[in-house]
Amino acid sequence: MTDKELEQRLEKVLSATAPDDLDGVLSRCAARKGTVIPMKKGTSRKIWKSLAAACLALVLVGGGGAYYYQANAVASVVSLDVNPSIELSVNRSEKILSCIPLNEEARTVLADMGEGADLKGTKLDVAVNAIVGALVRAGYLDSLSSAILISVEDSDQNRAVRIQQELTGTVDALLQSQSAGAAILSQTVAASADLDQQARENNISTGKANLVNQAIALNGSLSFTSLAALTVEELKDLVEIGAPAMPVGVEAARQAVEQYAGDLAAGGTITEVDPELDEYPPRYEVELYHPSYGEFEYQVDAFSGQVLSGPSGLPTENTGSGSAGSAGTGSSSTGSGGNATTSDIGQAAAKSAAFAHAGVSESQVYDLSVERDYDDGRLEYEMEFRTDQGEYEYTVDGSTGAVIKSEQELYASAGAGTSGTDIGSQGAKDAAFTHAGVSESQAYELEVEQDYEGGRLHYEVEFKAGGMEYQYTIDGVTGNILQYERDRED
Repeated sequence: MTDKELEQRLEKVLSATAPDDLDGVLSRCAARKGTVIPMKKGTSRKIWKSLAAACLALVLVGGGGAYYYQANAVASVVSLDVNPSIELSVNRSEKILSCIPLNEEARTVLADMGEGADLKGTKLDVAVNAIVGALVRAGYLDSLSSAILISVEDSDQNRAVRIQQELTGTVDALLQSQSAGAAILSQTVAASADLDQQARENNISTGKANLVNQAIALNGSLSFTSLAALTVEELKDLVEIGAPAMPVGVEAARQAVEQYAGDLAAGGTITEVDPELDEYPPRYEVELYHPSYGEFEYQVDAFSGQVLSGPSGLPTENTGSGSAGSAGTGSSSTGSGGNATTSDIGQAAAKSAAFAHAGVSESQVYDLSVERDYDDGRLEYEMEFRTDQGEYEYTVDGSTGAVIKSEQELYASAGAGTSGTDIGSQGAKDAAFTHAGVSESQAYELEVEQDYEGGRLHYEVEFKAGGMEYQYTIDGVTGNILQYERDRED
């Protein structure tokens, strides 16, 4: 309170205590003319004590009002957006004045906290911890591609940046402790009446409204209302690729797969729809689980809604033992989405394919295990076995008999050591290329590293060719293949 304001308040008190009634006083004096009115000792001191007390009370009331104002005035607005959108109003002491769920998903997340009412009066970091923990438990932040947006709106830019940084650290520590792989996006937002109105009209936070406007700035033909319905993850990816068009959205991708997969979807459950708009092609990856056939993955074009891959119906199986020559004799099912055939060559044919590739006979094999499984809708056989020469792991296509993945670890020859001539990196590359059946001109992303293990010189050779990835460990003296792995290129 300034000196001038204090003087004004004192003047009001004095006016109320001693009103301006000069005429009345004079008239009463005239009526009692000649009468002496004695003044008691100490009367003036009592009057001034009363005035002083009144002034002190005013000062105290004024100070209390200021304290009340500071405790209940909104200093910052913090919003947390995934698809649930939650807005926190915070005072200068960083205590929660209100916690407002902005959509139905947010109300569900905050159900155990009185839909946010229980957080009133708590410290900001405590409230954010509670909310993010609830988001993790609800499954909103459990995938690597999921994202949470932290936005801070404050007229004090320095305070906004400090709160933004502190909350980012708080959320990051919590996600790591929960083993949640979500990305954290954070921003400060300049206060704007237009932004507030956009947020209110679309039941989203000002932070998410700001992200929507970033997409519109890249492509003015996009609708604010349609963009507001997307998740933060979708908006983030969309901005990163320049917002070329309007994505179909998570729900449309789910419906496209349900319609395309037919009986497979009818008997199964779609467990996840993951936006990958920043990948090529921009897409939604949809996972479907069927209790009889396992897991399937579908890809849906992000902008057309067309299913790009995945089986269009139930797999047609031939569960007989089969043979190497019977591959492809069973019925198959292929859809326009490009899914693989689903005929089954049988376990015996799958084993024969692996043994032939490893250059061993079945009589040499022991500790054999075979597992039949589906991966992305494709039938596969996974095998592990040993021979006196080493240990082997294979994945064989259950429809074609092709070796999808192979890994060998061959035992060291007796007496092998560092004696002898180093074949050099070129000799190691030649040994790897010969074993893989490719030429050096066909290889790319080639890496060669020399190393010693157990006193023995060896070379680690990695390269890609023909859509496959290769990893080799080559004996640096003999050129023998000690270990290799072959897999589809990611």
